[in-house]
Amino acid sequence: LKERTEATSITTHYYINMEMFQSNQFSAGPLQTNMTGGTAATILCCVCATPIAPNPSNTCPSCLASQSDVTRGISTEAQLHQCRGCSRWHQDAGKWIGCELESRELMALCLSNVSGLKKRKGEGDRVRLVDAAWVWTEPHSMRLKVRLTIQREVLTGTILQQSFIVEFVVRNQQCVECQAAFRTGSWKSLVQVRQRVNHKRTFLYLEQLILKHGAHRGCLSIETFKDGMDFYFPDKGKANRFISFLEDVVPMKVKSSKKLIGTDDKSNVSNYKYTNLVEIAGVCKDDLLFLPKKLARSIGNINRLVLVKNISNVINVIDPITGQTGIIESDAFWRDPFRPVITAARTRLTRYVILGKDAVFLERNHSKKAVGKKQRSKLATITAARESDLGTNDSQIEERSHLGYLLKSGDVCLGYDMKDCQLVDDEAEDLRTAGRLPDIVVVRKLYGGVAAGEADAARKRMFKLQKLDIKKGEENERKGKKQRKDVEMEQADEEDFLQELEADKEMRTRVNVFKSDAVETNATEDNDGDADDGEDEDDQKISLDELLDNLVLDSKPDEDDEMAAEESAIPGMMLVREGERAARDNITYIGRDDALNVQARDTAVVSSEWGKEFES
Repeated sequence: LKERTEATSITTHYYINMEMFQSNQFSAGPLQTNMTGGTAATILCCVCATPIAPNPSNTCPSCLASQSDVTRGISTEAQLHQCRGCSRWHQDAGKWIGCELESRELMALCLSNVSGLKKRKGEGDRVRLVDAAWVWTEPHSMRLKVRLTIQREVLTGTILQQSFIVEFVVRNQQCVECQAAFRTGSWKSLVQVRQRVNHKRTFLYLEQLILKHGAHRGCLSIETFKDGMDFYFPDKGKANRFISFLEDVVPMKVKSSKKLIGTDDKSNVSNYKYTNLVEIAGVCKDDLLFLPKKLARSIGNINRLVLVKNISNVINVIDPITGQTGIIESDAFWRDPFRPVITAARTRLTRYVILGKDAVFLERNHSKKAVGKKQRSKLATITAARESDLGTNDSQIEERSHLGYLLKSGDVCLGYDMKDCQLVDDEAEDLRTAGRLPDIVVVRKLYGGVAAGEADAARKRMFKLQKLDIKKGEENERKGKKQRKDVEMEQADEEDFLQELEADKEMRTRVNVFKSDAVETNATEDNDGDADDGEDEDDQKISLDELLDNLVLDSKPDEDDEMAAEESAIPGMMLVREGERAARDNITYIGRDDALNVQARDTAVVSSEWGKEFES
């Protein structure tokens, strides 16, 4: 009786379900009328009996998404490693690359760390990345979020599309180069830069060139010695790039050697340490040269007594009497090296006061290289007197100078006194004794407090320079009086270099010159003093337009910066625009407000066709 009752119940339920299915099917109707008057066929979902458009799986998207996981096998969390020292990101196999936030390079690095995006061997289903977008995160959260949109074929001909968030945790890890910087003896290539002179003005200028062009990047440490500097690099390639930079800025020659540290006979691998000796030509700016006859003829038949105008990868010279210029190539100098007859040392320069000047008009000499019209207009015959002779005698000197256009009555300049000096070249000394050389060679004009002889002129200077992080070598570690003497010589060389920089506009264009603390006071005084000077225009004088704003890292924030930070919380008043870097790389960026509404995983939807693959 019990078995017969259960069979009757099952049969009753079967007929009831069949009647409900038929009533639902015919009540919903297999055909529905469109707005256009046509009909569209619909079927019922095999799971929830919802009317849907026909598809290969005969299942609605919600049921299909609940049965099949589109993000199956794709990780939603990953780790990235960044070096705190150089801010580079770890790629793979010990490689570190530099990427900006929100950049396409960083996006490619993030996608390479997401497992499951690339189809592996043996996997039947197909996954395609359609879109990737940055999602805003807190700046100090050490997190990066990327919103990925993928497509996956779940059944034959059925494509599902779904968006989800992948979170990357940023971990700190030192790169190999930063690790080597904290170890001693870890260098692989050494560049020794030397110049056989008694001052370090050339290395002060070279230091500024290195800072402007960033040539010291990748250098483990820098040491300074009496006659040069040593640069330590972790590999040979970085050292060769630094030597190439030196070839473009100074006349030099290089000699290389290597030392075997260890070898592996089985793998035929050897470990070397490389040493490169770079020797800079012993000619500096403002040195007085007496050229060999053959060299003087080869550069435009210039006079043999010339002044070094500036130093680059070539030596630029100028005739102080006629204003004719010439270029001495680096190869020509090293074929027949020569030394200056007078070096631009502080003890060899004499201060002169300008008493007057007269214009000079040159006649064309067809046997020599023509002097430019602009250079001819700069010549003038000046009347000068030694500053030390004022008030004691009436000795005056009249001589032609290539800097005559800069000078006017009352100015102070530095020059070589050719009457009382002794030249190292015998032929030049004979000409000087015979009176065939000029009595004075003007080197440069003095400005500001230096010209007035003020004790605190250096402190009132309106510009300042940056410095490299340099440590002294073992040869420079002295004590007592010798150490104080070395410090005084370094300060004197630095002051001479700043005076050269202050008097040469072309030289200032090659380095970064920053505003000093006394720039406002000096600017006011200079404007008041120059109000009455309308006679000549001084194109070599430093101006505020040439100075860069200095960045002081250890100072407290200004009131204006604090107000700007408060205003940055207001929409549209942000100091740094979010998503600006992503917009340049054509990558979608989800801002701060929209990021709060982004779900960790959206509902999957059916796609009719495959989308275009995202290019990272």
